[in-house]
Amino acid sequence: MRATAALRVELAADGRNVVRELRSQPPITLIPRRGVASAAGGPAVVHLVGSATSPMGGDRVDLRVHVGAGAALRLSGTAATVALPGQRTGHSRATVRIEVEAGGTVEYLPEATVVSGRADHRADMRVELAEHARARCREVLVLGRYGERPGVLTTSTHVVRAGTPLLRQRLDIGEQRLAASAGYLAGARVLAAETVVWDHDPAAPAGGQWWSLAPLSGGGALATSVAADAVTAQRGLAEALGHHPDAEALTRELW
Repeated sequence: MRATAALRVELAADGRNVVRELRSQPPITLIPRRGVASAAGGPAVVHLVGSATSPMGGDRVDLRVHVGAGAALRLSGTAATVALPGQRTGHSRATVRIEVEAGGTVEYLPEATVVSGRADHRADMRVELAEHARARCREVLVLGRYGERPGVLTTSTHVVRAGTPLLRQRLDIGEQRLAASAGYLAGARVLAAETVVWDHDPAAPAGGQWWSLAPLSGGGALATSVAADAVTAQRGLAEALGHHPDAEALTRELW
């Protein structure tokens, strides 16, 4: 399966955040939310819906997002993604490319990715921010379905602001000796992480029981949490974000 989806949001003259371009292709379906948030000057809200079984071995899925100057977008998932083995040889790949112009804001909040047994999946996210742009990008990884060991997963995250790299991170999953190491995931089945580039940065690292919030040297911060299940991992992530100086803005809900 080959699929490409594209989304572009701009700030209109009346102050509303407007979806100017929206193209979907299964398994990626983008559904904009109409009404309250945009009318009140809040971000444009678009839901990311999985409309076909994917990713499977051999699949290539690509999502491209552009946020114009001063515009704001919240792109949120509605259900978990399950990476599966396919009949074809070779790995599956999902790429996300996000560009945010000056003064723009993006919140990319997909649901969890479950790495099933025998899956072989690559996930790559690249975020390019202009000066004074803001971003928060979440990743939740569930290592195997109930009672099974995960397949192979490689994820990479690259965040750049005004030409300066803020984060370049890669995670390889599938090596059991690493998974059991206290210096890796300590046997946890779920890893939740969120990269935050907002108005302020934490002055110092913060940490607790299996969660942490670390400022990045070039600006921004990385929150992480590991746990035996997704609910606990996301609670840990919320605890980490609660120590961010912009915690109130980062934890708000849209009704």
